[in-house]
Order: sequence, then C-alpha cells, then structure tokens
Amino acid sequence: IKTGGMAAPRTNVDEIRSRVILGEFGVRNVHTTEFPGNYPGYDDTWDMQKFQKNFRIDVVHLDESSMEFDMVGIDAAIANAFRRILLAEVPTMAIEKVFIYNNTSIVQDEVLAHRLGLIPIKADPRLFEYRNTGKEEGSEIDTIQLQLKIKCSKNPRASKDSSDPRELYLNHMVYSKDIRWVPIGNQADVFADSSIGPVHDDILIAQLRPGQELDIIMHCVKGIGKDHAKFSPVATASYRLLPEITLLEPVEGEKKELCLDWKKVAKVVNSRLDTCSREVLRHEDLKNVVKLGRVRDHFIFTVESTGILPPDVLVTEAIKVLMAKCQRFLSELDSAETV
Repeated sequence: IKTGGMAAPRTNVDEIRSRVILGEFGVRNVHTTEFPGNYPGYDDTWDMQKFQKNFRIDVVHLDESSMEFDMVGIDAAIANAFRRILLAEVPTMAIEKVFIYNNTSIVQDEVLAHRLGLIPIKADPRLFEYRNTGKEEGSEIDTIQLQLKIKCSKNPRASKDSSDPRELYLNHMVYSKDIRWVPIGNQADVFADSSIGPVHDDILIAQLRPGQELDIIMHCVKGIGKDHAKFSPVATASYRLLPEITLLEPVEGEKKELCLDWKKVAKVVNSRLDTCSREVLRHEDLKNVVKLGRVRDHFIFTVESTGILPPDVLVTEAIKVLMAKCQRFLSELDSAETV
C-alpha cells in the first residue's frame, strides 16, 4: 500500500502478475498467470519455504458473532475453498425431525416444521456423532431432543376496554425461548455446563389465540450445509481483494479537494476502506493521476457466525476440513500407485 506521495514505478510484468487493475471501462489482469514457465526469468515453481515465508493471517476484528481477517500469500482457489467449506462443510446441529402431536394454530404443519428447522441451535457439533442412515431412534451421542408445548388463553386481568392482544391474551406469541431441551440418556450430566437450545430467544414461531395450542417434539442431528442450508454455520462468509490506490503524481490545489484529504498534498491514508467504486475516474483532471488496483494474493475475509460456534472456531474447523480433504487425496494417490 502506498502511504503517501508518488509511487515507485512497477514493471508491466510485475503488475500483470500481482495486481488486478480497475480501469474506467473495465477490469484488467483478472486471471492468475504466474504458473511455471509462463514468464521468462521468473521462477514460479511452488516451494514450501517460499510459501511459508510469504503466507500469513492477520486478525483485524473479532467478536462473538463476526470476524475479519487477512489471508495473504495464497491463490484465489485456496481462498475460495475456505469460503465454500465455511458455507457448506463445517457441521452443526439442526432440527431434522419434527413430531407434531397437536397443532391447532393457523400455521400448517409443514410450514411450522420448516420454520422450526431454520432456528439455529446452540450446541457444539464436535461433541456429537453423525446419525447412521436409516436409524429411526436417536441416542445421546447423535441426537438432541427439544420440546415446544404451549397453549394460549385469555388474560383474566385484562382491561375490558383493551384491544391490545399483548394485554388480552397469555402466550399468544410463540417465540424460540419457549423451546425446551429434553436430555436423552446421560446428556444432563455430560452437558451440565452447557445451555443447549436456540441461539436467539426472540425468533417468532407462530401466533395463537385462546384455545389454540402447540405440542411438538423435535430431534436435532448433525449435518452440513451441503445437505441443507439449515446446517450452515455462517450467515455470511465472503472475501475481497485488498484495494490499492496509487497516486501517479502529486495532487495539490483544487485536485486535492476532490480527493481524500484536506492537507496541502493529498495522500492515501487507508486504501483498505475503499469500495473500488471507481468514482474518481469520472473526473477528467484526476483520472490520469490516480491508479486503482487490487492486490491479487491479499484476501480480506469476513465471517459472520449464526451464533452456534464463535467465528474463530468456525475458521479453525474449516482449516481442519481442508486438511482432511488433502490427506484423503494423498491417501488415494498412494493407494493408486500401489495397485
């Protein structure tokens, strides 16, 4: 990133190899081209020591629900593999089977079951096993049992003149907080320190009126987002390339006022915040002064968890999944060579 003044010139080949250039009417150097033998004088053969030297991960922001980090020194294919694994291959627990014993609300059974299935369940999937295919009965090692039993009634203390349902009725709004965990086997002892249940308490499930009730048993199983979106552990998992803004000559006077800073000479303070809208290229006196690009091997990841697991744990689990895939691939190669 150029932090001020004029940038040192970069050769055209280096620019093609390492930068995506944002032009006024298009984007150049989109595809990766630094593969062995493509550029005379450049050694692009993959080297472990070189990779270890250049690769790094910098955590920029981390809280309970979201994480932003930089992954530098990798190819777009690897970055995209992490993104896809986060979306579809990190396992979670979600409601799979819904046993409706009584539903007198206006919500159809199928719609109600679908709504329940999409509620994120706070339970560590690493402590459970996958349920065997065709297995009807769940056990303490592969199933979480939840119960929703609620009935709406009139509020005897309500004012006669009131028309507000919140005052007239009791239990007329069914929320995820009304779902209760029913331990199976020894789960009460094993998960004594865990609070298994919906991640959020304020998810609206249905509305009832006096006399209407719900009596439902739910079974949660372990699964991955590839099978159903309800198992996806992230709300969003995306990346973007690090923006780079280069000033080709000093920007002063009236030009400076159109740029980023109010000092005597404009400078790039933090190109990371740029949205790459290319708005600056609309100004005739600036379009040839400012050069916009993106660093090809610097990926800014944003991961937003659904709350089932912390985002840093999700990234760690995604790395483990990728490592397992690589190990499986190497094992297949070894077995193929011995045949």
